[in-house]
Amino acid sequence: MTGYILVFISAILVNNIVFAQFLGICPFLGVSNKVSTSVGMGAAVLFVMTLATTVTWLLYNLVLIPLNIAFMQTVAYILVIAALVQMVEIILKKVSQPLYQALGVFLPLITTNCAVLGVAILVTQKNYNLLQSVVYTIATALGFFLALVIFAGIRERLELYEIPEAMKGAPIALVTAGLLALAFMGFTGLIAVPW
Repeated sequence: MTGYILVFISAILVNNIVFAQFLGICPFLGVSNKVSTSVGMGAAVLFVMTLATTVTWLLYNLVLIPLNIAFMQTVAYILVIAALVQMVEIILKKVSQPLYQALGVFLPLITTNCAVLGVAILVTQKNYNLLQSVVYTIATALGFFLALVIFAGIRERLELYEIPEAMKGAPIALVTAGLLALAFMGFTGLIAVPW
């Protein structure tokens, strides 16, 4: 049980998917103008990443390995993630219109989010069992969510201040992201992961 807690905290803070592994940078920079949109994107990533990693873990261990075609992993994962996002979008549209309205804009963006594919591949490379994979994936998605919301909050606050013309837009966003990455590096010695 302690191992799961350590991996959970480590994936959120120490090995944050955005700041330590540099995955998911495109939505991190592109969708982080407002906290409300960041919360929506973070929730959608949490849901899709957990579902996609679970399905890809099952696919890898129950289909690709027994058929001795593990080299098809990346192609199979991309197809599964794209299909899952489309199915989730269709099901949400029919079952829960308010949830579809809340997440509908973000679901197509998740198809191209490299963090979803990256986590599925990392879980395979680390030889996690299914429970370890789900715990790691949820924690990683929460780390993405945390990074996105903090960054969006800072960017909203920056709108209230006088910023030199040369630093407006992307330059100040990149400097802010770098400072956040340095802040998250402070958690590096916090946890030694047992797996």
